[in-house]
Amino acid sequence: MKSDDTSVFTPVLIAGSLILLISFAIRSTFGLFQIPIAEEFLWARSEFSLAIAIQNLAWGIGTPLFSAFAEKYGDRKAITIGLLLYALGVFVSSTATSPESHQFLNVIIGFGIAGSGFGPILAVVGRATSSEKRSLALGITTAAGSAGQVIGPPFAALLLSIMPWSSVFEIFAIISILTILIVPILKNDNPVSKKKSEEKLSDALKEAVIDPTYIMLFLGFFSCGFQLAFITAHFPAFIIENSSPITQGSIISLVCSSVEGLGALSMALIGLFNIFGSILAGALGKNYRKKYLLSLIYFGRTLAAIIFILMPITPISVALFSIVMGALWLATVPLTSGIIGYIYGLKYMGTLYGIVFLSHQIGSFVGVWLGGLFYDIYGSYDIVWWVGIGVGAFSAIIHMPIKEKPLIDRKIAVYT
Repeated sequence: MKSDDTSVFTPVLIAGSLILLISFAIRSTFGLFQIPIAEEFLWARSEFSLAIAIQNLAWGIGTPLFSAFAEKYGDRKAITIGLLLYALGVFVSSTATSPESHQFLNVIIGFGIAGSGFGPILAVVGRATSSEKRSLALGITTAAGSAGQVIGPPFAALLLSIMPWSSVFEIFAIISILTILIVPILKNDNPVSKKKSEEKLSDALKEAVIDPTYIMLFLGFFSCGFQLAFITAHFPAFIIENSSPITQGSIISLVCSSVEGLGALSMALIGLFNIFGSILAGALGKNYRKKYLLSLIYFGRTLAAIIFILMPITPISVALFSIVMGALWLATVPLTSGIIGYIYGLKYMGTLYGIVFLSHQIGSFVGVWLGGLFYDIYGSYDIVWWVGIGVGAFSAIIHMPIKEKPLIDRKIAVYT
């Protein structure tokens, strides 16, 4: 493929999108296992929450490591290792019977998600795409992860209705192994990726970490992880415990008949509308300042959460909130990764994005863990909702001063 090809749907984009779809289809289901696992072993809610929180933190730590490995040894090797770890962690977790074993094994799962997730995949897609199409390509690839969220929860809910949770984990492990068959397609022949650069990774890191713009991107991504991980891990349980019953004959009753099913439906709606939101964000990022779009997304999430928790929790309000939040869910990813590639260049885009993504996953750790901890202490998630609203407002503000200009141009301006 040539860099000036008229189609954005290249083999690299399609393969990367499929891998993300499968990886996130599995990842988006873990909240559905919280109640079955906790009830079988009589665990406190915080025990399973800590396991998922550790998974998110390992995912964050692993992303820059896998990205750096990919940039040195090859994207396909890094992604293959990630999928193997993913399968191993999920499979062994199916036999775990103690909170400590689940928490330890979620370190392996987290590293597996890192190797098959946004860091390596978005970097290889970004390098394989011309600058004119890069923002849209990143949006489409991100949307594929959202498509996985549409497929994953209903599929897991169906499996859980006919077999124990441990058997579902085994099926997910097999799917992860089979995904490796897609990896060879990630061969990048785009001349954009073959341009030589004398810049070292250490130099790129030094320049980034002293740049206030990079620091603001790092801090701003925290709330994204906090909000998304809290909802992914706890929203199904929150719905079961707080939503009014589904009225027969209502619109919601046409697709699910119980509040348990409403939890899976909510995650599917988030994933469905995230497909449109991610693609739209990627398309808008080509013509508008990405920092302003990011601020609008965080403001929108914050406002949606305030309205949702102040209103009665009904099946309709759950569906509407899921639709709005879905449209804003991963819309931050193509914009954040795109702005990093634009400002700091493509050669080490994966590693630099991976470090910013670590902040996202620190937020994920805190959101999931606090959700379980505060639930056990106070018997509700109310405080965590308001914490998420606060950090969302912070992110809406902190993106505004970002200097959305290539670092090299800023250096030239200083010296001239």
